[in-house]
Parts: sequence; structure tokens; C-alpha cells
Amino acid sequence: MSIPAIDKHPFGHTSDGKAVELYTLRNQNGIEAGIMTYGGILVSLKTPDKSGHFDDIVLGYDGLEGYLKRNPYFGSLIGRYGNRIAKGRFSLDGKTYSLATNNNAVNHLHGGVKGFDKVVWKAKPLQTGDGPAVQLDYLSKDGEEGYPGNLAVTANYTLTGDNAIRLDFTATTDKDTICNLTHHSYFNFRGGGDVLDYLVQINADRFTPGDAGLIPTGELRPVAGTPFDFRKPTSIGARVNSQDEQLRFARGYDHNWVFDKPSGALGLAASVLDKVSGRRMEVLTTEPGMQFYTGNFLDGSITGKRGQAYHKHHAFCMEPQHFPDSPNHPHFPSVELKPGEVYKNTIVYKFSTE
Repeated sequence: MSIPAIDKHPFGHTSDGKAVELYTLRNQNGIEAGIMTYGGILVSLKTPDKSGHFDDIVLGYDGLEGYLKRNPYFGSLIGRYGNRIAKGRFSLDGKTYSLATNNNAVNHLHGGVKGFDKVVWKAKPLQTGDGPAVQLDYLSKDGEEGYPGNLAVTANYTLTGDNAIRLDFTATTDKDTICNLTHHSYFNFRGGGDVLDYLVQINADRFTPGDAGLIPTGELRPVAGTPFDFRKPTSIGARVNSQDEQLRFARGYDHNWVFDKPSGALGLAASVLDKVSGRRMEVLTTEPGMQFYTGNFLDGSITGKRGQAYHKHHAFCMEPQHFPDSPNHPHFPSVELKPGEVYKNTIVYKFSTE
């Protein structure tokens, strides 16, 4: 048992000279989370396996330079809008807004060319009743990346005594806008290799199928009888190569699952177990959906931590969120945020062994 602690160290500078800091949170059980102010990125997460051996279970780089050069959102805070918006356009209050089409030059993805994953957040360490924490704040100015309104965002990372990373988002605006924030860690419970034999359970009866550009068709399709049925623990690799149109479009899983639960209620969304390491992760969320992604676009061209090349299916992501392209689908849960309202979103990744 150790004493919960927070350490702060310089972590380099951005290309325009802004200083970046790294905050390391440590709980009484020895679990460590390293969070940097650039992108609010979770750069490391050290947890024990069933033998008590600690390893870093998130993909990324050994230093800041890698994140600055090429980052497929490793560990990042995502905003203003997580996931895709069709053709980079949406309408609000009778006005059409145009955003960057930074996803295959067709659709808008994860907030644009310079989303929240590429800005330096202001940071403040906190000792809370739940454990050591770091509060990150960012003001996204009116018109940034094409979005309306000055959006003031706070993201609190807490490393709890029961071995969870808890992320609490809040946001306010001075003009009608849209807001959909999430977190984008790439998990690998063995520190390397593929994740195809990990057992996944997702507590959802439906998902949102997409077109060839992964834009939702608007349908809420039942998972029953499809490769998207993870209501019982199923290995990632069991059906990932099935002759299914949705899997062909995405080269694997890269879809949003739909939860049947009260809006804003924190509930268990998913769990993942790696029997080899014994590591287990539970995902809890207040959000109505979650994107499950299996690292389909990793192709070995990225050299990450400890000189590892990251290949297809070498990680998975679980990104609780509102649905992709919600502004263009009125029957999806609304992502509009108005002055006087407070956007709230809680994501919990809880770790154990078995």
C-alpha cells in the first residue's frame, strides 16, 4: 500500500512554444495514470495483472514529439464533437454551419483539424475524497473549427481508490451550439500483440449501422442475430472477419452501440476480460451510446512505446458518447447545448483482475 499522490513534471513544448506538463496520479494500490496537458492525453496507465506485475496498458508514445507528429487520438480528450458529422455540415436555429472535412476529405471527425486533442489545457492538481485528480480547463472560442459559441470545458480525471479512472466533463456556452465529448484511449491489456481473444460484453440491444463512410443511416438496428451481439461475453475475433457489410465498411468494429437506460444515469455499459493477463475493465457511462473500435486502421506504420509497431487489432477503444452525426438525425438524442445549461458527461474505466 502506498500513499495516494500527484506528481508534476515538464513534458516538452509544442511547435508554437507552449509548455506541456505531465501529471502522474498514483493511488494507494500502486496504480499510476500519466496525463499531459497537451490534448488532455492519458499517456500511460499502469495496472497489475493477475500475478501482481504492473504494465502500461494504453498505446501511445514515449515522449511528446510522437503525439505532435502523428496521433490517431491515442488517449485523447475529444471535442467539440466526438465521432463523425456527415459532410462537415449541420444546421442549428435555422443556420447551417460548415466544419472541416478531415475524415477522408468527406466527413468531419473528432472536432476537426485542431480539436481538443491538439490544444494545451490549463491544469490544476486536486486531492479529492475519491483519490488524486487533475482538473483540465479549456475555452473553445466562438467560431473555433467552425462551431458557434464560446464553449468553456472542464475535464476532471480522478484515479479512485477502487482502481478506476473517472473522467467528469462539464461545459457551458454563451450561444446555442452542439457538444459531444469523449475519451479515446487505445487499450491493450498485455502491453502488446493483438486483442482478438479478449472477451467483450456490451449491454446494448441495438447499434447504429452506417454507410461506407461510417455515417449512421438513421436506423437503430437490433444486435440479435448479427456479429454486433455482445450481450454475452464474446471474443473480439470471433466474428470480426464475418462477411457482414457493416464489418467490411469499417474493416472491423467501429460502431456505436445504443443503451437503454435513463438519460444521464451512470450505468455499466461494457466489460472486457483478457484471460491471459487476468486484467478486466468495466466501462460505466452517463451517455446514451458508445463507440467500440478495434484498431482497424493501425497498419504497422506507427512506432510507439518501447519501439513497438502498432498493427491492426493491436488495441481496442471504448468511447462513451452521443451518437455519430446526431445533429443531422432529429430522432437521435439531442447534442444541442444552450446558454444557461450545463453539459455533463461521466466516463469510468474500472480495473480488476481474475
